[in-house]
Amino acid sequence: MRAFAMLLDRLVFTPGRNAKIKLLGDYFRATPDPDRGWALAALTDGLPFSFPVRRTLSELVAPRLDPELFRLSRDYVGDTAETVALVWETGVVDIGDPPEPPTLAEIADTLAIIDRSRLGPQLETWLDGLDATGRWALLKLLTGALRVGVSARLAKTALAAAFARNVDDIEEVWHGLTPPYANLFAWLDGDAPPPDISGAPVFRPMMLANPLEDPDWVGLDLSQFAAEWKWDGIRVQVAGAGDEIRLYSRTGDDIGQSFPDLLEAFKFEAVLDGELLVLRNGVVAPFNDLQQRLNRKSIGPKLRREYPPHIRFYDALMLEGEDLRGLSFLERRAALEAWHQRIAPPRTDLSEMVDVREKNELSEIRDGTRAIGIEGLMLKRKDSPYLAGRPKGHWYKWKRAPLTLDCVMMYAQRGSGKRSSFYSDYTFGTWREDADGGESLVPVGKAYSGFTDEELRKLDRWVRNNTIDRFGPVRSVTPGLVLEVAFDSVHQSTRHKSGVAMRFPRIHRIRWDKPAEEADRLETVLGMIETVSADKSRKSDEGSLL
Repeated sequence: MRAFAMLLDRLVFTPGRNAKIKLLGDYFRATPDPDRGWALAALTDGLPFSFPVRRTLSELVAPRLDPELFRLSRDYVGDTAETVALVWETGVVDIGDPPEPPTLAEIADTLAIIDRSRLGPQLETWLDGLDATGRWALLKLLTGALRVGVSARLAKTALAAAFARNVDDIEEVWHGLTPPYANLFAWLDGDAPPPDISGAPVFRPMMLANPLEDPDWVGLDLSQFAAEWKWDGIRVQVAGAGDEIRLYSRTGDDIGQSFPDLLEAFKFEAVLDGELLVLRNGVVAPFNDLQQRLNRKSIGPKLRREYPPHIRFYDALMLEGEDLRGLSFLERRAALEAWHQRIAPPRTDLSEMVDVREKNELSEIRDGTRAIGIEGLMLKRKDSPYLAGRPKGHWYKWKRAPLTLDCVMMYAQRGSGKRSSFYSDYTFGTWREDADGGESLVPVGKAYSGFTDEELRKLDRWVRNNTIDRFGPVRSVTPGLVLEVAFDSVHQSTRHKSGVAMRFPRIHRIRWDKPAEEADRLETVLGMIETVSADKSRKSDEGSLL
């Protein structure tokens, strides 16, 4: 556990990607099994357990520290695990010799079978045997939220570099493995062949697109590319083998539990790439409708009926045991069309290709995608194989221009991880008329990206100097700072007081120069919904642009 805690601590304070890769590689080479396997699981969000421990920790800390002092400390530190780790020994006069710290494998084995009623006493024993860094690492492990600046992909990249392997080869077998990955490390060490995943419906590494920048557009030979619509859903992969079907997100997370009605309709042997949507009467619903189904553990009849899922396929990686990834895009597309016509899986269709030969015509089509609720266009080289990762020059995404609004900051919340000392998450609003004829702000969105580190420091300073009320880690601020917010679309929502929900809001500019009273009004936001809806009713399908 000491080595794992030291690794996490060093990762937090190591900003460079290459430096993180070296730290991880050194750990994986030096640490024995099964500890390194459990560490890998923690770094890739693959632990088979997680616990809501806030109440348990509060009960354990209460005899050691006044609850109000703990609350204030938590507010200042910005992280529960770090706060508990720092204050744990407060008020304890003598507990004797601390017990020997557990290994990472001992912790994982215990947590896998522990009764929840025994979690508190066991956790107390472990915390007593660890130093502050070890306590912090233990609690991070327990909650499943490490936040040390390491993505699952980066951890696998470091693993590949440490053992001179190709990261795509690791990705290829990854979803057929389980912690602590003994067969994976046996292969990496050269003591065994690669893990056998044949016959399993596992995730295959996805091919990703690069944004189409101006230089790319200028040099683009349109005759070498196929164009298709970019749908406003989520990218998914469907993997079928035998009687088992799985649905994966673009990051390889199994999301099938949220869409049982979709998987019940499938029975085929294939690995397919597509877009998950909500479809009603042939019309793609707003992304906000799809969100009603995402991350749900239980799907009742009402959700099934009101938010019917649908997959729009646009590529095939494998069909009936044949690996198609080495073929060209046009060859894979032809195979997909023939397969789909023959199998006809319900709740699916194929993404329509855009038949266009002139760049100016394609540009006009892209500019009109907002009117029919489409995100933009995809451009794919006709001769491109299906390559894992984001290879340059093969696939481009050409999204429609974002919408923007001038909004007023209303609340600011502390960030997490390296931002835990800054107010970096901003809730913003627009003006609306009150019943008495006055005006007030109503929240329309929240954003925590789009600004530089220097701008973050200025925003944090402004929040602290203009606070009018506090609610734990959240501050209410004077309505005096205008944020120009960019977002992809806006939809009606009954979950928000304003009645609207933004898609991908981010800070576009900080309008230090603009008076708050000149910010946009709620009617402007609602008008954006009405404009899109009106256009969609006139153009009921995507082909109307052609």
